[in-house]
Amino acid sequence: MPGSFIKRKAVVARRVLPVLLWLPVVCAADSTANEPIPDARALEASAAQIREVILEKRNIFDLSDPAENKWLYRWANRLHIVTRDSVIDNQLLFRAGDNFEQRLLEESERILRANRFIFDADIEPVHYEDGVVDLRVTTQDVWSLTPDFSFSRSGGENRTAIGIEETNFFGRGQLLRLKWIDSVDRTSTQFDFEDRNLGSSWVSMFLRVADNSDGKTNFLSVIRPFYALDSRWTAGGWISNDDRRTALYRLGEEAAEYRREREYLTAFGGWSRGLEDGWARRWSVGYVYDDNEFSEALDPTLPAVIPEDRKLVYPFLGLEILEDNFSTSSNTNQIGRTEDFFIGMRFSASLGWADPSFGADREALIGSATANLGFGTLDKTALLLSLAANGRRESGNTANAKTAAVARFYHRQSEKRLFFMTLSGVVGHDLDLDNLVQLGGKSGLRGYPLRYQTGDSKLLFTVEQRYFTDWYPWRLFRVGGAVFFDVGRTWGDNPIGEPNLGWLKDVGFGFRFAPTRFSTNKVAHLDFAFPLDGDPSIDSVQILLEAKRSF
Repeated sequence: MPGSFIKRKAVVARRVLPVLLWLPVVCAADSTANEPIPDARALEASAAQIREVILEKRNIFDLSDPAENKWLYRWANRLHIVTRDSVIDNQLLFRAGDNFEQRLLEESERILRANRFIFDADIEPVHYEDGVVDLRVTTQDVWSLTPDFSFSRSGGENRTAIGIEETNFFGRGQLLRLKWIDSVDRTSTQFDFEDRNLGSSWVSMFLRVADNSDGKTNFLSVIRPFYALDSRWTAGGWISNDDRRTALYRLGEEAAEYRREREYLTAFGGWSRGLEDGWARRWSVGYVYDDNEFSEALDPTLPAVIPEDRKLVYPFLGLEILEDNFSTSSNTNQIGRTEDFFIGMRFSASLGWADPSFGADREALIGSATANLGFGTLDKTALLLSLAANGRRESGNTANAKTAAVARFYHRQSEKRLFFMTLSGVVGHDLDLDNLVQLGGKSGLRGYPLRYQTGDSKLLFTVEQRYFTDWYPWRLFRVGGAVFFDVGRTWGDNPIGEPNLGWLKDVGFGFRFAPTRFSTNKVAHLDFAFPLDGDPSIDSVQILLEAKRSF
């Protein structure tokens, strides 16, 4: 009995002792595996290398959430084809083996969020060991196949669209759209195709073919853009032809018309030294062919007011200077989603020379310039400014010159309330007849009919109190609201003798509906606007139902 007891103890000792001897080694290994992840600055300072990029692609609904684990949502997840790995990989600015740079993670997030088929994107380090780091790229898909039946009303006019749209064809990130549109201007049947990463490259392609009741529209662009701040070159171009009837308005009613046939082609190339000290400087050269012919409308029903024919053919030189200064926010222009804002300084300009020796119908110096500048932070108070100017210098005179400025002011009162103001203005000089300035229900003055006032200059001021709620009906869209006040007016020449009614004002309120499961970045607006001025013929209340890119 004692002998067998001693033998059993010896067997246990032989089995347990190796485990006890290896325990410190295992603990040390686990300690290394659980090494804390340094912050972004420390990872960059230590030149940490990316070992693995892990893709976590989430389906439309989170079935681990009881609120979303419903039969309809399970069915939607099963039918939906999740975005392919290659589509995500093609839009990342880093690869395994690269050194860690936080800037590239943030810029890749912005690129991914720009896709309509991705609701949100987040990139973060998830493991660090011995100078190498693993990154996880998390994306949230949305339902990409959408039967399109929409009705909108603004400025007293209706717009109906019927069609079908797929923004993530078989998970490849390609857009296919077939749509019939009936609006105040025309009836149109159009087909669109778009691929932002053609053949797994950074080349983007867009094609539109439209058969309209008043003509046709064809458009094709193939562009390899400056896709990132550190991009070194760009090249591409686009070609279009457009044949349509255009109306001139008097107090929101059609008063004259003309037909425009336009052929446009441009090709360009550009280069840059990339991002240096937080700035990107980019040069470009190119060629433009822009031929506009005007005539009486086919089967005219209104008096003809016909602009002068215009053919501009010219080479151009361009410059862009861009600061690396971006910010993210939520509940600002959207509801409950990550929004990307440029809050730095950007300046771009181009200058071209049209000449009969190139095929133009005149000699003209053609210029354009834009500038953007931001102040503050969208978490508290921010002011975003933009300025754009373009025009021609021909026969010693300035022609078709237009300068537009916009100031947007945001003041966050709480997570659910935001005060917003915008002041915008346009000053025109000797504008082409097809480039007039208009103001009305679809251009910011919500209490008035479509294209209610026309001139060569305008000013518009809007004050809006925005409300963001937690109401999330059927886990499909988020709800907000607003009360607003608009005031604006136009000045200058009007080719059809429309009376200028001076300052026009309106007040109103509205509801906002922001889809979270469908491939759209637009917010549906339902507004009730009450005009405080204007002629007696307009309605005492304007009901606007439309989709916009902003709150």
